[in-house]
Amino acid sequence: MDESSLRAKMTQVLDLLRSDIASIRTGRVSPALVENIVVPAYGGTQRLRVLELATISVSDSQTLIIEPWDKSIIGDIRKGILEANVGLNPGVDETKLRISLPPLTTEDREKYTKLLSTKLEGGKVLIRQIRGEAMHEVKQAFEKKVITEDEHFAKEKKIQQITDEFVGKIDSVGETKKQELLHL
Repeated sequence: MDESSLRAKMTQVLDLLRSDIASIRTGRVSPALVENIVVPAYGGTQRLRVLELATISVSDSQTLIIEPWDKSIIGDIRKGILEANVGLNPGVDETKLRISLPPLTTEDREKYTKLLSTKLEGGKVLIRQIRGEAMHEVKQAFEKKVITEDEHFAKEKKIQQITDEFVGKIDSVGETKKQELLHL
């Protein structure tokens, strides 16, 4: 595994983690709370994400507006959000859905902080698995005499440096999200 493919795999994990933790609710509403919810639209014939069916906007720090491009599926979107069981209760307001979120309680903030920690640790585990695969490939190449002992140790050191870099990025992303969560 060369350095560019190693970085590509780890970047993929980091991007996946970023999108995953974007759905964790903070003190402010965000379109990320609903954009990836899958909705059975048009009588259940298609399963599309809310993002593919409507414009999602924030009217104030506690209210999310969802305006479907096809007004006939407004009920489908509402039903899909309710069935997603994410704690959101959209109200229908003629041609759009309005979701008002109450301010987070201290208990909610603690619960979401624990969830964030779990997701961050999962991301770090994936990064370490990629490191383990790369280290295994380097060890195999050394045992087959494809690379020298010096190259073996240099490659392992480089893999560890890249791993440390990405674990640091995960910590940074997590700290930013944690500050959003704890900000009153």
